Amino acid sequence: MKLSHLVCSAAALALTAGVAAAQEDRSDWPSSFTVGTASQGGTYFAYGSGWANLVADELGISGGGEVTGGPMQNMALVHTGEAAFGMTTMGPARESLEGSNPIAPGLQMDNVCAIFPMYQTPFSITALSSSGISSIDEIPDGARIGFGPAGSTSDTYFPQMLETLGVNFERRNGGWSDLGGQLQDGLLDVIAFAAGVPVPAVSQLEVQTDVNIIEFTEEEQARIIEAFPVSQFQIAADTYTTLEEPARSVSMWNFAIANCDLPASFVKAVVDVVMSDNERMVNIHRAARSTTVDNWDKNNVLPWHPGAAEWFNENGASISDDMIHGG
Repeated sequence: MKLSHLVCSAAALALTAGVAAAQEDRSDWPSSFTVGTASQGGTYFAYGSGWANLVADELGISGGGEVTGGPMQNMALVHTGEAAFGMTTMGPARESLEGSNPIAPGLQMDNVCAIFPMYQTPFSITALSSSGISSIDEIPDGARIGFGPAGSTSDTYFPQMLETLGVNFERRNGGWSDLGGQLQDGLLDVIAFAAGVPVPAVSQLEVQTDVNIIEFTEEEQARIIEAFPVSQFQIAADTYTTLEEPARSVSMWNFAIANCDLPASFVKAVVDVVMSDNERMVNIHRAARSTTVDNWDKNNVLPWHPGAAEWFNENGASISDDMIHGG
């Protein structure tokens, strides 16, 4: 037999073995998956549905985003395995681990693992320009304020923040798109958003009417940072057409999460799809500019899924064993 034939035969055998190994590696993978997001019109829904569809296409598995009540409900869904994946902010993640999730008080949701950093959630306030409200201290007594879906990050923290700043209000809940419609119809005075920017509902409002995006003063920002698990943030001027300069805000980090019992090889493959091409993620949502390897250290709350930790440590991170589930 000629040498060339031997080489070709060896290559063919190696390829066949590689395909077989890949198939074997998938033997314990789920046949489908869901990603818990939040309400339509919010960043979680756009971002989460986007990466779910991307993973489904790349890995050839049925999957997609699911409308939920946001981070608190996502923690519960992922903990029980009703959703394979979800997204959460660090505040609700900590509360859920400690057994303070209002969906299941007393239940320590410790079967939820971090898989990749998403972006920071700024807390921002929007009102119609016609309302005359251009600062927090101009929000009238008893104002009707929409705080997003019940149990969401916004609904959990923003009412407390505004109370800290002396605002008296009537609390309203609902999906972001619905609240945007209510604001435009005069049924709400203000919407207090906690969502990655640009928030689709705010961008839509800008197209339809004139709005004020209200920033925190330096003093208000300092008081909120002292009282809550948030950090300084500026909403860039190019985020919205309404803004002429950066808007002072505060923010909380978001991470994608997975049920800790999912196969490591499956989770590693999912993380590779999301993290290996940031431009593709940014095309899904601009907030994904922060979905980068160097932000792995923004998680100091949840254990890492072993499959995700393996991918990150192979790509420049240094996740210690004590931060890895089962480590």
